Amino acid sequence: MKQFDAHQGGRRDDEAQQEEGGFQAFSGHVFVFRGKRGDLVKLLWWDGDGLCLLAKRLERGRFIWPRTEQGMAVLTPAQLSMLLEGIDWRRPVRSWQPQVAG
Repeated sequence: MKQFDAHQGGRRDDEAQQEEGGFQAFSGHVFVFRGKRGDLVKLLWWDGDGLCLLAKRLERGRFIWPRTEQGMAVLTPAQLSMLLEGIDWRRPVRSWQPQVAG
């Protein structure tokens, strides 16, 4: 995941990913971008018919952002789901404790 300037528009997002990350938007990957304040994320992906853009802003709190190596991070679908819900996906807390079978 990389920082980017949201004012450059959707076409620039795809070009930046191809040039900087070596990934292409048409590969089936989901690219996630976060705003500077940390309360806005944008997802960009190819659905086979066109590029899709989803934006989400949190009313309270910030999106927990992963540390990046070489400008990008890879998340599992579960981690991405938690990130989008505003959950700290690095240390999710169970609402119950498993019981020992006796």
